[in-house]
Amino acid sequence: MADAPVGDEDQARPPADDAPPARRPLTVRRLVGLDRSGPPPTATVAGAPLNPWTVPNAIGFVRLALIPVFLVVALSTDDGVDPLAATLFAVIGWGDYADGIAARVTHQYSRLGALMDPVTDRLLVISGVVVCWHFELLPRWAIAVLVVREVAMLAIARYGLRHGVDLAINWPGRLAVAPVMGSFFFAMLGLGTAARVMLYVGLALALTATALYLRSGIRAMRTSLPSS
Repeated sequence: MADAPVGDEDQARPPADDAPPARRPLTVRRLVGLDRSGPPPTATVAGAPLNPWTVPNAIGFVRLALIPVFLVVALSTDDGVDPLAATLFAVIGWGDYADGIAARVTHQYSRLGALMDPVTDRLLVISGVVVCWHFELLPRWAIAVLVVREVAMLAIARYGLRHGVDLAINWPGRLAVAPVMGSFFFAMLGLGTAARVMLYVGLALALTATALYLRSGIRAMRTSLPSS
């Protein structure tokens, strides 16, 4: 689950009129996504071509295709506790980091990847919610709050796209991914206490991130309005 596309690059200095943007050195921090300084790649911004045929997008397509497989496997169990289902969930989740690293190494950024990654992440979260709700592996009130948050984020993202506003990912949103995904993973392994603790931590971070997204979105909308 990533709240925004992983991977970015920026320019060391303003390019010449027709020169391609200079690439920053690929440090370890940038490779693993800890260094996200600078503007997003021009290939990922609104209005750029979708450019679907890239290595990172191939990973993204596999992640998307595995979600229904995970649901079939998990919902076919007696109680939702199943190592295979948990493994599939983990593979799809970690695939988000894999396509981000692939994008940084190959410099194959794309608008489709920027749009597809957060949608896939939310579909994965919703799939985990379906399984954990159906088998009551986690407290249903906390799951309900998480669902409302995810629906709100989809609505916010859609509204932003319609109005040409790209919401930059914030650190609470980044940090919320691991505990939320981990809570579903541990729940499907039968580790209830660890799963509940991780869900509560992830939920607090996710709600904080949503509030920050709303604030930045409102500011962006106000900035784009013509002055009277």
